[in-house]
Amino acid sequence: MRAVLDSSALLALLLDEPGADQLNHPTPYWHLSTVNYAEVMSRLLQLGVSASRGAEIIHQTVSEIVPFSELHANRTAEWREKTKSFGLSLGDRACLALAHEAALPVYTADRIWRDLPLPLEVRVIR
Repeated sequence: MRAVLDSSALLALLLDEPGADQLNHPTPYWHLSTVNYAEVMSRLLQLGVSASRGAEIIHQTVSEIVPFSELHANRTAEWREKTKSFGLSLGDRACLALAHEAALPVYTADRIWRDLPLPLEVRVIR
């Protein structure tokens, strides 16, 4: 199973929140944007996890951390208007841009993503 993880999905998995069971695939290969890496690290630091331990946890869970490229930046900006009414953040759109470029499904805990008018396969975990 290859897919992109949104910050909300990765945090659900790391913190064993509702929906984490939806991500327990045999040998998953998770992709994560560096933008979403920053979001997850920020949350882990807020919870009192050290930076080195947070990085270790993420690297043990995620198979590939993908740099936020100029292509991703352009797609993120282009999709701002299309997703404005859904309240998506830059991090959300960065995740979606990665999924689009990689032609992979994206996992999220954000239910509103189901209705996005974008050419993507979105899987909501709760």
